[in-house]
Amino acid sequence: MSVLGELVNYNKLNPRQKEIYNFQRVSALFAEYGYTTIKLSDDWMGADFLAISFDGNRTLKVQLKGRLTFEKKYQSKDIFICFNDKSESSWYLYPHDILLKKYLPKFKNTKSWNKDDGKYHFPTLTAEARVMLEKYRL
Repeated sequence: MSVLGELVNYNKLNPRQKEIYNFQRVSALFAEYGYTTIKLSDDWMGADFLAISFDGNRTLKVQLKGRLTFEKKYQSKDIFICFNDKSESSWYLYPHDILLKKYLPKFKNTKSWNKDDGKYHFPTLTAEARVMLEKYRL
């Protein structure tokens, strides 16, 4: 056992703890790409956190999700969605509006998208989705 105690069992965490855990994990990954992260106390302009390049030349507004997700409220906000595909332990970071244009034909006529607060998410990634997301894999 380490000085920190036992490793945490992700599946036993509550939703808020999972969000904190995922933020910490992805922050370490962003650092490898030369970014620092700042957790926001609320969804400021749709973002859970800001990712700022070490040279200060680029700032990304990032929404952390549990899966491939699209939501009407993120449209036209220059939001990036970040999620972990747990089946492959791969993280993805994609520009919401760019990928939405490619995916919208697949779900634009669904009940969930056509609600006022329209949302659509994919519980698992298909082979086609993996191909489309490959260039966004971290």
